[in-house]
Parts: sequence; structure tokens; C-alpha cells
Amino acid sequence: MSLPAATAARPDRPTPPPRTGPIDEARAAVLRAANINPRTGLATDYLNHFNEAIMLLEMVPDMPECAEDFLTWTPLSYAEHFWASNFKARDLAIEAYELADPKIRTEFDNVANTMTSILTAVGSAMREARQDKTRATLAEQATGWVKPLVALAGGIINGATEADVETIMSN
Repeated sequence: MSLPAATAARPDRPTPPPRTGPIDEARAAVLRAANINPRTGLATDYLNHFNEAIMLLEMVPDMPECAEDFLTWTPLSYAEHFWASNFKARDLAIEAYELADPKIRTEFDNVANTMTSILTAVGSAMREARQDKTRATLAEQATGWVKPLVALAGGIINGATEADVETIMSN
């Protein structure tokens, strides 16, 4: 199984220049107004992509037919999510992501790729499952694994410290 790349090459979009230091206050204000964290360059809107999958999985135990809805969920990279969204500042969100500190972006991408791997594997297992009870168990397990990762990703987006991340993962 291959995961989508964190960012896809787009010939119509030039590669942004590397960031050479802290952003100025005017740029920070623009990012904040667009719900993009100016310190990390990341937007929590991307987490809606995973929260949608979680919501569908949470319904499976009570409404087994919702498994079919979950199976239509498609993994999207950060940039792909914004390209496909109606997010007002989607170009700014993609640009800020591309300019984000590579260490923060790598940490964030690792968590997003882990969530994607889990959800993709659960989708494959659900397609093979023959009983609603099996699908419900898979859905419950996946929810238990992915929810803390969404919180971890949110912490990274919001500039959490390593201690904050450890607290999130211990819950």
C-alpha cells in the first residue's frame, strides 16, 4: 500500500522560496485571520478530513450500513485536501504548509501518514469482513487508535511542546 505524498508536484505552482527567519507581524496577522497558525504554518482544517472518517466509524456499531459510507472515504494529503476544499484561504494554507519549518512539517506528516495508514488498513479489512459485528469491532478499534492521533496532530498544528504531546498520547 502506498500513501499519498505530503505534497504533490504541481507544474502550475512554483516552488516557494525557503523561509529565512521569523515571519513579520503583518504576515502573522494574515495567517491568524485565515485560521492558520503563524508559528507552525499549519491549519486545523485539515483535521476535518480525519474527523469525517472518525464520525463515520463511530456510527458503524449502531448503524452497520454506515460502513459503506466509511468505505467511500479517500485519503488526501494536506495539499490535496485544500485543493479539493472550499476553504477561503486554501492557497495561503498550502503556501504556509510549504514554507513551514521542515522539522514541524515532517512531524505533522508522520502523524497524518499514520492516521491514513490505519484508516486505509481498516477500510481494506472492512471490505473483506462478512459480518456486521466484525466491521463494528474494526470501527471501534480504529476510532480508538485515530482519535488520539488527531489530538496529537492538533497539538503539532498549534505548536504544542514535546511535554504536551506526551500528555496527549498518554491519555
